[in-house]
Amino acid sequence: MTLSLGQGEIIAVLQTALAPAFLLVAVGGLLSLFAGRLARIIDRSRILQDLFGETEGYEHQCVVDELHDLQLRIKIVNRAIYLSVISAIVACVLIGLLFVMGLTGFDLSGVIAGAFILAMSLLSFALIQFLREVRIGVRDFMIREEYLEKTEERVKRRAS
Repeated sequence: MTLSLGQGEIIAVLQTALAPAFLLVAVGGLLSLFAGRLARIIDRSRILQDLFGETEGYEHQCVVDELHDLQLRIKIVNRAIYLSVISAIVACVLIGLLFVMGLTGFDLSGVIAGAFILAMSLLSFALIQFLREVRIGVRDFMIREEYLEKTEERVKRRAS
């Protein structure tokens, strides 16, 4: 088997490899998003750790509860990052397999299809983890009832 390929075959292989390359770009963007979320969670946990010794009673319990949730969010985002990186590695292998198949003529279509399904599945699981983290973050961001005024009080104050 010879490796002398014409310009047309090289272009065809490159065109075929574009779809997994776009997948890599998307995963890179998601990794940037996940890393930003992780940094914000860590920053918030450092603030709360500083408050830990300064609070008592109900406020202390709120700090402890939020720290527990932040620890869970760190684990979830870390899992999303891990799954995304593995998905990107599989996409890189997929691109390599496409080139091997295009340049050598070996039929690797089953392996390539499996690699694509694996990469997309891993990415889907990463997005599910991200959704879990966002839901916990939104729940933690809910404004506590004691900070919200009752509607009647606001209406009376606006009327005055």
